[in-house]
Amino acid sequence: MKKILILLLTLLLTSPMSAARAEDKPLTVMSRNLYLGADVGVALQLIPNLPAAAQFMWKQVQETDFSKRKAILVEEIQSESPDVIGLQEATIWYCKAQPWSKKVEVFNFTNELLDSLDGKYMIAEKGGVKAFNPGYSIGPIPFLTRVNDAKTFQPLFGQDHADCGFQIGDALLIKSELKQYVNQVGNSEYDAVYKVVPTLMEIYRGYTWADITVQGANVRFVSTHLESLWDPNKVPKAADQARQLVKDLASTKSPIVVIGDFNSDPRDPRQKGYPNPGEQPTASKACPAGSLQCNAYKIMRKAGFTDSGPDASDPATYSWGMNALLTGPDPERKKAAAKMGNKYGFTDRLDYIFVKNGVNVLTSKIIGQEPPYGTDHAGVVTSLVITAQGSTVSKALDSHARFPITFWQGVGVLLLALIAWRIVRRIRKRRA
Repeated sequence: MKKILILLLTLLLTSPMSAARAEDKPLTVMSRNLYLGADVGVALQLIPNLPAAAQFMWKQVQETDFSKRKAILVEEIQSESPDVIGLQEATIWYCKAQPWSKKVEVFNFTNELLDSLDGKYMIAEKGGVKAFNPGYSIGPIPFLTRVNDAKTFQPLFGQDHADCGFQIGDALLIKSELKQYVNQVGNSEYDAVYKVVPTLMEIYRGYTWADITVQGANVRFVSTHLESLWDPNKVPKAADQARQLVKDLASTKSPIVVIGDFNSDPRDPRQKGYPNPGEQPTASKACPAGSLQCNAYKIMRKAGFTDSGPDASDPATYSWGMNALLTGPDPERKKAAAKMGNKYGFTDRLDYIFVKNGVNVLTSKIIGQEPPYGTDHAGVVTSLVITAQGSTVSKALDSHARFPITFWQGVGVLLLALIAWRIVRRIRKRRA
């Protein structure tokens, strides 16, 4: 009798039913914008004085100190234990001592974060391709992006200054135990580009993706960051990029999880006179209030993607609002947030996790709204169950051409900045 009981127990523990229960463990997904560490908007206002813009940004990067911020992010990750993390503004700051020198990585936020996670997470990879889309960059331009920082540069270069630049991108981190289940990885660019200076200085965005077998099915994960800058009376680039993303994913039959900073609130474009401390797109002839064509969030929803939540219309879920130095929202913004119904100082919902094709949402929440802040965005965490059956891998997504600023474009920026700077100086002298 005892042998029979042991045999029955063994069969029960090794049966397909038990395996299915193990696979049914909810899939936890997190979205986190790492923040490049400085206010690009203010820096752009300093152009054509590129040295001033570069020094301003470098000073803020030092003040926001990722070596301290990463500890907050690590604690969040350890607490939530996400299986997949979509990163945006996965930033690398690099510098070079001389115009002819090779550039050196000074800060690599993604690598620093992974090092602090003690090998428990990794960038999704397959066939030598990593789920890391480098996005746009502003390279070190000799003399024009020179910054002074003796503490940092003396140990590296033996001098007080260096020419510096940055690169921001998107990444997909996974628990290291999922490594063997990665089926495909790729990176792609959006055609819609925001042009600060046409041809010479253009901000391009894209996304990274990975197919991973979870809960018995192949799931396509995407991490993306849509454009934040917009022009009055024009369709925001974020909306154009969302349309391309929807089109790119249209032929994907497997379950899809899209993670990202969409720079789009359901209230956009805002009506004239509506509180808008976050300076989101406003209504115009090209983009009437509430229009679908100008709202990346609504474009995703119309395409059949489910917002995993929490409810984006609830002010308590707003995810954007900290100041550039991460000390909290500015006083005026905090007042506006309180009137809207957010007690943390956040005034806009920009961060989402969208799902489609056989994915059920169990729970979702916003994290990182309370100090101390690891970044200028709050994050989203959701718990999912994959209901689709089968592990068929969908066709790989098109990579689209990548178009970074070339050497000659950099030279063009240099010449244009010098000319503009001299014109501005002459005008100021005449006024004086």
